[in-house]
Amino acid sequence: MHGTPHIVSDVMTQTVVSVGRQAPFKEVVRLMRDWRVSALPVVEGEGRVVGVVSEADLLHKEEFRFGAPERYAQPRGLAGLTKAGAVTAEQLMTSPALTTRPDATLAEAARTMAQAKVKRLPVVDELGLLQGVVSRADLLKVFLRGDEEIAEEVRREVVSYLFPPPSSALRVDVQEGVVKLVGRIRDTALVPVAARLIRAVEGVVDVEFELTAGCPEEASGAGRP
Repeated sequence: MHGTPHIVSDVMTQTVVSVGRQAPFKEVVRLMRDWRVSALPVVEGEGRVVGVVSEADLLHKEEFRFGAPERYAQPRGLAGLTKAGAVTAEQLMTSPALTTRPDATLAEAARTMAQAKVKRLPVVDELGLLQGVVSRADLLKVFLRGDEEIAEEVRREVVSYLFPPPSSALRVDVQEGVVKLVGRIRDTALVPVAARLIRAVEGVVDVEFELTAGCPEEASGAGRP
């Protein structure tokens, strides 16, 4: 019923900077600065992702520069202290890396990011080889879809199935991603279903309804003697 949803490979950045296990601390910092990224995949061999180094990993060195003895007894503090002494990407990285696949949906990638509280995910193939990187900003690209493109998909994929004429007569308006259905429908019980399906259309910000119940033919007086 619905059009094929966008997947990670549609929006990911394919030109990706990565580092090897033995990349020095300062090289990692320089690459993050030059590429304006907050994390770097760590790879080995032909590009198999073995970990990720983030800004948070690097900041432990500054955090523990003057010591924080009261925190050393805490597991999290001990982990930070270990990374504070790191001099290579291998010592800094979080492993195994949290990754996603090129064929994952944007919703799946967004859930992974939200649950792990990360800003970027390496994209790997079935062999674990680096294919690209997807960021929060990449996932938001679907909201750049034009209003008319969204309206056409709502008409084609939702309205034509749930509210086909002549039993219903609906107009689909979209403004800044907000979809509004206006008109007359016979079965108002389908409205919650329509709302859920419309919100599933990529680029939709919200859904509004301005509906009246009844058959359009009855409203126009058609079929009266």
